[in-house]
Amino acid sequence: MTAVTTLRRLDLGGEWRAAVADEGLRRAFLEPGFDDGSWAPITVPGHWRRTDAFADSDGPVLHRRSFEHAPPAPDRRSWLVLDGLFYQGDVWLDGTYVGDTEGYFAPHTFEVTAPLAAGAEHLLAVEVTCAPQPDKGAKRNLTGVFQHWDCLDDTWNPGGIWRPVRIEQTGPVRIRDLRVLCREANAERAVVVLRANLDAAEPLSVEVRSSIGAVDHALTRPLAAGENHVEWTITVERPALWWPWALGDQPLHDVVVEVAATDRPDEVSHRRRLRTGLRQVELRDWICSVNGERLFLKGSNMGPTRHALADATPAELATDVELAKRVGLDLLRIHAHVTRPELYEAADEAGLLLWQDLPLQWGYARQVRKQAVRQAGAAVRLLGHHPSVAIWCGHNEPIAIDTTDVGDDVWQLARTGARFLAAMELPTWNRSVLDRSIARELRRADGSRPVIPHSGVWPHLPQLDGTDTHIYFGWYHGDERDLPRFLAAVPRLARFVTEFGAQSIPEEASFCEPERWPDLDWERLAARHKLQKSNFDKHVPPADHATFDGWRKATQAYQGRLVKRHIEELRRLKYRPTGGFAQFSFADAAPLVSWAVLGHDRAEKSSFAALRAACQPVIVVADRLPAALRPGQVVALDLHVVSDLRVPLADLVCTATASWPGGSRRWRFAGDVGPDGCERVGTIELEAPDVAGELVLDLEVTAAAGVLPHAVRNRDGTTVAAPRDRLNVW
Repeated sequence: MTAVTTLRRLDLGGEWRAAVADEGLRRAFLEPGFDDGSWAPITVPGHWRRTDAFADSDGPVLHRRSFEHAPPAPDRRSWLVLDGLFYQGDVWLDGTYVGDTEGYFAPHTFEVTAPLAAGAEHLLAVEVTCAPQPDKGAKRNLTGVFQHWDCLDDTWNPGGIWRPVRIEQTGPVRIRDLRVLCREANAERAVVVLRANLDAAEPLSVEVRSSIGAVDHALTRPLAAGENHVEWTITVERPALWWPWALGDQPLHDVVVEVAATDRPDEVSHRRRLRTGLRQVELRDWICSVNGERLFLKGSNMGPTRHALADATPAELATDVELAKRVGLDLLRIHAHVTRPELYEAADEAGLLLWQDLPLQWGYARQVRKQAVRQAGAAVRLLGHHPSVAIWCGHNEPIAIDTTDVGDDVWQLARTGARFLAAMELPTWNRSVLDRSIARELRRADGSRPVIPHSGVWPHLPQLDGTDTHIYFGWYHGDERDLPRFLAAVPRLARFVTEFGAQSIPEEASFCEPERWPDLDWERLAARHKLQKSNFDKHVPPADHATFDGWRKATQAYQGRLVKRHIEELRRLKYRPTGGFAQFSFADAAPLVSWAVLGHDRAEKSSFAALRAACQPVIVVADRLPAALRPGQVVALDLHVVSDLRVPLADLVCTATASWPGGSRRWRFAGDVGPDGCERVGTIELEAPDVAGELVLDLEVTAAAGVLPHAVRNRDGTTVAAPRDRLNVW
């Protein structure tokens, strides 16, 4: 590659001045001579609510920044780059309107050569709007979880200039957009498709030079004035493939693209650099394969690292990835939002796969379709080079009803349930029109990854296909022990389960005001911290506990037991038909009572250890014991060993021990499990003893030294009835 000419770049972050918009200020603030001395200082990048003056404001908020910039040389072009405005913006430079933005995660670029050439002192003015969405069934902002979710405070407004702002200079041609996709990868070769949007000041001929690692490529193209789309392919022979961490290493390659006029080949007009990995992902019948190697996906849903996403540090984002890997996960579902670039970079390096949702959740207005399609293409351009991004999903639960404020009224619950069923089974604008348009654009713009139009959609007429499954046995409905019967009755819903779990109280729970126990401010905790009191009353009643700390521990224990048993059941169905799961959820973005196994401070709940136990490479699982047994009742429980290791396990020994007050019984089985396999190793026939108390089933599997790092243990429990059939609920 040719040495690049140093390009001037001016960072416009730091202290700006800001005020809440009104009609008078809106007309005057864009002028360079306007006096903003009384305006509040505000930090960019950031969210305006992180500034005391705007802590309760829903905006719009006017932002101003004076700066000095020497006029560019005659052969240079200047560009204003805004990496992210939450959610809409109107931009002026030196009193002249530059353009508008929409979409919080996509960068926007405007040419500002002429105004910068007029002098050295300049004024950048931006009006930022992030309007509240009062009609939750017909939202207009594509902000996903940030403005409608049961895991974030509804009163929060994410508005602001939340990503960097800068001035850049180039030569006569700028690489306005660059899309890099690995379309094919195997041991023999990898095929990478590159597409660039080249913005030329005037018609000219250019040489586009690119490299992936040590492989160089060059092509010559004539350009018209304005935007020109150029696409080319680079083939890498015998590539070093990128793998998920459970399957191999994660070599990454620099992708460099530069453009120069053919009559001045040594003067680079613009240069872009990305990092990518060479790999191929497929999803067939909801079973994932990477580079042709099948992989059962163990995952979790990941919300924003912080509710004020601009505040999340690179270290915090990398820590979330490392914690997911440490617990044994292969996949994080980036739930209904696009996060900061540092998380994608960390996932690339760690070998963690990402299921990437677009920022659409629940219901949207008909007017958003064109914008949603545009943002789908922007997501591919922004994230397509990341090997960790394995799956696109257009829309989470495309149901145009608000389920976050249903409350405990029986009739309201029934009406909402009926509308939910109708939205699942009958054609709707969100699911049938909006999501098809988004999925079509994702497939057109990418073509190298699986695309799921929407998440959590049941089988419905006419195809009876559906997508992945969201089920909340043991929280919203039924008992957690109902899951095996449900999946046996409707196997299609076992193909890939991406939401299940229960709420629990985090370790750091001072926001609950535990000193008030048992008279907590339940209304405030529901409204601001998302605690669902009616569901706790059903499953872990506060009234059963003398202290707040005792209740907190009980909620975590219940959550851990539910998560562990659901995962074990889904792993027992490995590839027959289940391709994976994503537990809900991984970590909190703020002080909350939620489904997460990590608090907002990343303190581990006891359910975190349960998730880790369920995601070990090798587990032994028995059918679930009933909640209670009568003395003399006989149950038969199948015993399975599940292995995610890529080597066969020979001479396994599985031991099951049932113990109860005053007695025990043991079973022993031996056998083999193939690579990446699941085998039934035996059946336990157990007769309940004639004694009241808890019956506990301990399971253990061992193998030849060096194959398993240690014995893998599992435990289940139930209650044996008292002589007069008086049940002790476990």
